[in-house]
Amino acid sequence: MFKVAVLPGDGIGPEVVAEGIKVLNALSENYSVKFDFKEFDINAERYLRTGELVTANDMDQLRKFDTIFLGAIGDDRVKPGVLEKGILLALRFGFDQYINHRPAPLWKPFGRLKRDVDFNIDVFRENTEDYYIGAGGRISNGKGVLDLRVKRELYDMRVRLDANADAADDYAFEIGMMSRKNIERFADFVINSANDIGENYITVIDKANVCSNIYSLWREIWTDKCRRAGKELGFMYVDAMTMALVKNPDKFRVIATPNMFGDIITDLLAEVTGGLGLAPGGNINPKGISMFEPVHGSAPKYKGMDRINPVATILAAKMMLDNLGRRDLGQVVFDGVREAFDKGVYTQDLGGKAKTHEMGDAVVAAIHRTK
Repeated sequence: MFKVAVLPGDGIGPEVVAEGIKVLNALSENYSVKFDFKEFDINAERYLRTGELVTANDMDQLRKFDTIFLGAIGDDRVKPGVLEKGILLALRFGFDQYINHRPAPLWKPFGRLKRDVDFNIDVFRENTEDYYIGAGGRISNGKGVLDLRVKRELYDMRVRLDANADAADDYAFEIGMMSRKNIERFADFVINSANDIGENYITVIDKANVCSNIYSLWREIWTDKCRRAGKELGFMYVDAMTMALVKNPDKFRVIATPNMFGDIITDLLAEVTGGLGLAPGGNINPKGISMFEPVHGSAPKYKGMDRINPVATILAAKMMLDNLGRRDLGQVVFDGVREAFDKGVYTQDLGGKAKTHEMGDAVVAAIHRTK
């Protein structure tokens, strides 16, 4: 029995999560696996009602579960950054989910490239540091002090920024930071993942030519880790990488990237594979609680219309099964999506006519046919 904490979230989140749970329940009917789902009211509605984001009690309750299944976070009624930092990043940081894994296989015939090229890329994004640590602020009139704190499982760091400019103006700061121990454990995970799929080459992304302090440490550790593991590696600047993923995605198999750049290039890559409706993601702590979600946002304008593509969420459920040690069932889900597509069932974003619930039904039907 797997205990699954369900956070449907905002906008279309509840609709796509419902399809993911439908698929997991179909597995329970066909295979020797059971799920105990519990839904949590952690979303924009609760924030607007109570002012609460992720509370200490929420964290204590979530720790009782094997995994977290998330829909989407975001609401136009809330200032950008509030829900993202207060819910998404709070969960990632609080559960030390230092790896973000976003697989990007080509989903024929939905690929966006003009030329016919096959590819299957695994992007591993460092998930708790870099420029997404949440440390920053503003000063006015050119003078001010920012007392910042970065608290993680590995450390509790305080940083004080004392600013004194010769021009009276408003200034804003967003600080990036990476630590040796975190880069090392992230690199170890990526190298082990490359070993699992039999890949010897890792492409490592950064912007070391401009952000030379933070990414020189990144490069130093990656070079040492790959040398010790007998892996080949190549460094690429993120701007060159965006072009390469459109021009030659078949040249890449395993990509490792810092937090911010990983957030950007995986959206680009999702579109190349077929669209955000096909892109799942996992926030992973190999020794703790992981969280799985679609890459797309909450798309509030489509809420309740039964037209959004649930496949990214269904594939997030597949990743969750893999992480729970049931790769056999994860493959059943993947094959079910492929069979539904091959039978001509897909949603409007892919050029089809299926409703959200019909897409889920088609995957369920494919699963039922496997046994």
